[in-house]
Amino acid sequence: MCDLGGVLHDHGAGEDEYVLDTPFVREIVAGVRGCINGAAGPEEACAAASPLFDRLMRERAWLPPEFLEPSWDSGMGGGIGQWLIFRSGARDLCLFSLVVPPGAMTPIHDHLAWGLIGLYRGNQDEEIYRPGEGTIDLARRRPLEPGDFYALLPPRDDVHRVRTTSAEASVSIHLLANDTGCVLRHTYDEVTGEASPFRSGYVNAICEDTAA
Repeated sequence: MCDLGGVLHDHGAGEDEYVLDTPFVREIVAGVRGCINGAAGPEEACAAASPLFDRLMRERAWLPPEFLEPSWDSGMGGGIGQWLIFRSGARDLCLFSLVVPPGAMTPIHDHLAWGLIGLYRGNQDEEIYRPGEGTIDLARRRPLEPGDFYALLPPRDDVHRVRTTSAEASVSIHLLANDTGCVLRHTYDEVTGEASPFRSGYVNAICEDTAA
């Protein structure tokens, strides 16, 4: 079991931000930090944190209804809502929900961070891509059901697209080692593989460099 008292490192960049500030979320974050501190690298950290992440998938009452709603002001478009739950002061760890309405799909995109992603509600198809010079290839497609989760370890499988296949919106939980909504990452043209910078943002939190 990971050390529940773990910290990532000095948070001189700012204070931790708990948008959803509950004992359950704080317990999970503390445990994940202990896993990261005790791990030799990202793969080991993801493996160690998996039992804690599984609790996020299995517990049904910890996430309030507003974190399960689509948003039409999303940086991803299509009503996709990205709801921040927690981010560290150093912006090297975040936890958020991603809500994709029925019939909608994300653009092909990357994350630029390692971590864990799982499906909390609804059903999805995930498509994993391999961008190349002037091309982009579909490497793998898999269906996801509630409770399924996987480790994200860039550059392996970092570029993907998900679409909701259920009659209700799909909700995925992301625990990633950056401030995903605020970093400048990429979408990819599905024909040419051309990368374009984008920022997804959060529905319920701002990015410091765009606050003005």
